[in-house]
Amino acid sequence: MIVDVRIEAFFMQQQINRLVNFGRRDKLEKARMENLAIVLNRPKHPGNIGAVARCAKNMGISSIIVVNPLNADREKIEQMATHVALDIVEKIKYFDRLELALAPFNHIVGTTGRSGNTNLKRSMIYPAKMAEEIVDLSQNNRVALVFGPEDRGLTNNELQYCDVLVKIPSSDDLKSINLSHAVMIICYEIFTARAGNTSVFTPKLATSAEIEAMYDHLREMFLRINFIKSQNPDYWMTNVRRFFSRTRLFSRDVKIIRGICHQVDLYGRGKTG
Repeated sequence: MIVDVRIEAFFMQQQINRLVNFGRRDKLEKARMENLAIVLNRPKHPGNIGAVARCAKNMGISSIIVVNPLNADREKIEQMATHVALDIVEKIKYFDRLELALAPFNHIVGTTGRSGNTNLKRSMIYPAKMAEEIVDLSQNNRVALVFGPEDRGLTNNELQYCDVLVKIPSSDDLKSINLSHAVMIICYEIFTARAGNTSVFTPKLATSAEIEAMYDHLREMFLRINFIKSQNPDYWMTNVRRFFSRTRLFSRDVKIIRGICHQVDLYGRGKTG
């Protein structure tokens, strides 16, 4: 009888713990999915665009951007999206260049299946870790989730636009993952991620357009003062990008750095600001 009572008490306590944890989970912060956008760079198959639209609908993301698609046949896109995600398809934005598509975003997540020779700005992380960061960043910032073409993924130059790189682990028997499956995995991790209830979130960061303009300004200045070699300046700028990627830059930070570049330029020309 004593054993039965103890067993019953144990299961009652387990049920209480589940209820308490459920209540706590409700108080945890979730990602603001309305601040997220899926960016498909150079997709090859219209059916995959439609499948991604359905994934976006499942996970509460309403914004899809398609950059330089090989085939954007609307009928095939709608067939895979089905009627449930036609509203997402209707709002798809198309761009010719990736840098223009990413210009208004404050944080850019790049996906890659490679772990070898890439121009990394940061070490690669797994989806769960990325999702935790997005819960914080998405409160005040626009976040782009960038996926490369089905066969090769994002190039080194395209990866340079990204603030963090994510690798989806997979079996050695088949490492490649279907585009829409990869999108669903990343979006699901973000959709289910939770962070401690806090009133302090990362403030609005500088946009990609501001950051890239800063790098262009730095590149011009470094070339003028012979800080980097003129034969292959983009190669040397990779290290500069890595340096600045160790911290998150705000608009005022970018303005200060560009102001320094301007003053150096004036000094070099024998002028004063």
